Amino acid sequence: MASLHCRSNTKIVKTTVPQALWQLCIKVFVRILIGADNQKQYNTYDWEAGCQALGNPEVTYPQYYRIPNFHGVEGGYLCKEAVVTYDAVTAFACPPNETHLRRQVMKSIQDRPCQILDLGCGTGSMTLMLKDAHPQAEVMGLDLSPHMLCHAQHKSQQAQLQIHWQHGLAENTGLAEQRFDVVTICMVFHEMPPRISRLILQECRRLLKPGGQLIILDGNQKRLRHTDWLIRLFREPYATVYAQESVQDWMIAAGFERVHTQYLGWIHQLTTGICPHPQDGLNTP
Repeated sequence: MASLHCRSNTKIVKTTVPQALWQLCIKVFVRILIGADNQKQYNTYDWEAGCQALGNPEVTYPQYYRIPNFHGVEGGYLCKEAVVTYDAVTAFACPPNETHLRRQVMKSIQDRPCQILDLGCGTGSMTLMLKDAHPQAEVMGLDLSPHMLCHAQHKSQQAQLQIHWQHGLAENTGLAEQRFDVVTICMVFHEMPPRISRLILQECRRLLKPGGQLIILDGNQKRLRHTDWLIRLFREPYATVYAQESVQDWMIAAGFERVHTQYLGWIHQLTTGICPHPQDGLNTP
């Protein structure tokens, strides 16, 4: 596969020798795990045409997203290198088993939802599981990276699942209010400033029907406060400030009810809440 570096005018982030060795090990590990299909897509897919077809030309990338390095890939999520390595990196960062963690999201869903939104869907791993488990539902995956959406669409076509992929901001989706029965957000909040996460929760309040569910799978904030070495290893620019706060507190402040957090595996947490009915409080937080 080609070099895991995008063209960029930004300077390479300086690291210590031990950190550089760890990152080299991860890159070798990732190259093994990404698999033949991802390598083929990387080399043969028309990324420019795909991004143009799925991208929204009216989207403006905010400063927090244009950071030059996520997970050790120069160029962040706005390049194909980040996309084809994303699933392997996520699997490595989700001990003991990524699929088991995502199944906890599935188990949290009540009834039979008709409209499901996966915010910050990335390459669509969670989105595909949602559609497969709820074939009767209209499922949408929204992400800010058109490159991620290209890969997500490729995966959904291979799985023969009908999913709508949307390019946009999670904090300002432009979608109709009270449209969705369930909104999921997986492995997203640790990759942005807390103020943006709180804006996304307000947007979720607007998008969910009364009684609708919000389900958030992300890093265990209590555990991450004491594992700064792990944050440095995975090159997470916002995870340190994420770890100092509380998703549960954010959801309560946004007006969600029956908010509950459970801890999964070693470094993950699942936080759920219900969008209140109008008689239970104001329509907007």
